[in-house]
Amino acid sequence: MKVLLIDDHPLILSALQTIIQGLSDNVSVVAASTARMARDTLAHDSAFDLVLLDLRLGDANGFDVLTEFRAAYPSLPVVVVSASDRTSDVIRAIDLGAMGFVPKRSSNDTLFEALSMVMSGGIYVPPMNMGDESGSADRYDDEPSSVRQRAHDEGFQTHAPLDSLGLTPRQTEVLGLLLQGKPNKLIARDLNLSVETVKDHVAAVLRTLNVSSRTQAVLAVGQMSRQQGGLHGWRKSSR
Repeated sequence: MKVLLIDDHPLILSALQTIIQGLSDNVSVVAASTARMARDTLAHDSAFDLVLLDLRLGDANGFDVLTEFRAAYPSLPVVVVSASDRTSDVIRAIDLGAMGFVPKRSSNDTLFEALSMVMSGGIYVPPMNMGDESGSADRYDDEPSSVRQRAHDEGFQTHAPLDSLGLTPRQTEVLGLLLQGKPNKLIARDLNLSVETVKDHVAAVLRTLNVSSRTQAVLAVGQMSRQQGGLHGWRKSSR
């Protein structure tokens, strides 16, 4: 497995590199201290399995880099590893296509769990209070406050496991593509369905998850996956 690690703090970059390389004998890490270096690295060799991205880079905004990489390398999963743990930042990162968000204050075990989950096709998000974004100077208001509050009141972490939601096979396929950030037109093309049919399936999935938007659905699934997640062989057997 080949990982691109992007962080402009030398000590953190070195520490994360050591931790990730310790996950498995088959993991190699390429470090980049700037967005420009990361771009050059991917331009010369795009055969990476995972990108870990800090949001605060000296030469670029991490959200802009996330958007850029998701557009240029749509099959390459990106996990944000950030000093921030604000709900607004988590929502924005997931909405822009990140497959995970790990606060830097997290333990090594949490990092192991997050990377394992993402490489197994899931989405990792940290525990969040969806109704409390006080103190955020730059709240990400893609959702009405009433939706965020309802999500908090009903509790994302109390959802039933995914396999007990009762989704049909087609709805499960639509959910999988929705989690990849694909719009209805691309989902329709991939599944050979009409756009209207896809809209119906998406609406049914959102109702089942008890959410009101795609971003909320991704966060809900991420919370459920985190509850059910394991390390799935990422760590060395000796650990």
